[in-house]
Amino acid sequence: MAMTGDVHVRDLRYFVAVAEELHFTRAAERLYVSQPALSKQIRALERQLGVDLFERRPQGVALTEAGTALLPHARRVLDAWAEGAGAVESARAALRGTLVVGMSTSPGRGGLLPAIRSRFTAARPGTSLRLRQVSWEDPTAGLAEGAVDVAFVWLPLPDPERYGWTVVAEEPRLVALPETHPLAARAEVDFADLAGLPFLALPRAAGPLRGHWLALDARGGTPPVVGAEVASTEETYEALVAGLGVCLVAAGNAPLISLGGVTTRPVRGIGPSRYALAWRRADADRPLVRAYAQACRLAAEGG
Repeated sequence: MAMTGDVHVRDLRYFVAVAEELHFTRAAERLYVSQPALSKQIRALERQLGVDLFERRPQGVALTEAGTALLPHARRVLDAWAEGAGAVESARAALRGTLVVGMSTSPGRGGLLPAIRSRFTAARPGTSLRLRQVSWEDPTAGLAEGAVDVAFVWLPLPDPERYGWTVVAEEPRLVALPETHPLAARAEVDFADLAGLPFLALPRAAGPLRGHWLALDARGGTPPVVGAEVASTEETYEALVAGLGVCLVAAGNAPLISLGGVTTRPVRGIGPSRYALAWRRADADRPLVRAYAQACRLAAEGG
């Protein structure tokens, strides 16, 4: 009986199939093996165990006492093995991994996200992508606190030395204002005509990004007038309609707030905004991060 340590899972699977079908041909069909191969394997198992498991009869087979004794244990071993294989598969899935992508507003931009997703899943089949919405108070869209692996952000980032990024879109900054505003009558607005107006500002926690959307670089040191703070697209739209201030928006985000009563106009005298996919420099060599960044570059180049 010392030999029983070498019984293979496959042998037990064959034994259980024959025990359930009580017919070698039917069991062989169920297992997708030839009937002679199955008979040979069962005989080898019986030799190894030193006992007959089946009585061969003209009309089929029957379990011997030893076979009847083995059956519940063989089933338990097969169940345990299936569980073990499942656990290994879960571990492999975790290794293949999930990439968490942070963003504060959906990128939109001509189907950018689906284009990146299809390229990424072609390069890394089996990896799952999770999108995570992060408040405007965090200009890194979850990167700083480690809640996401990569994130769509507006430059500039706070602590830029901590991050790497690839620019996805460079877009003009437009001004959003109520349709009834005197400046809305113009086809284009000079920033000098906007500088003295109340502006909607991001929360202070947004750091350098707050300054970017207030166009501090174009104000020559004169501080802006802040009419209200906004932390979402909805709040921005409500504040615009209520006449609390005007604000700058990237061309790609203009459709999100150009709803009833709000319009956007090009602005002369300020530079563009840059939308980027960013990651922590410490993670730059992680295969999934690199694959997503590469998919992002290709999608951005492909328009």
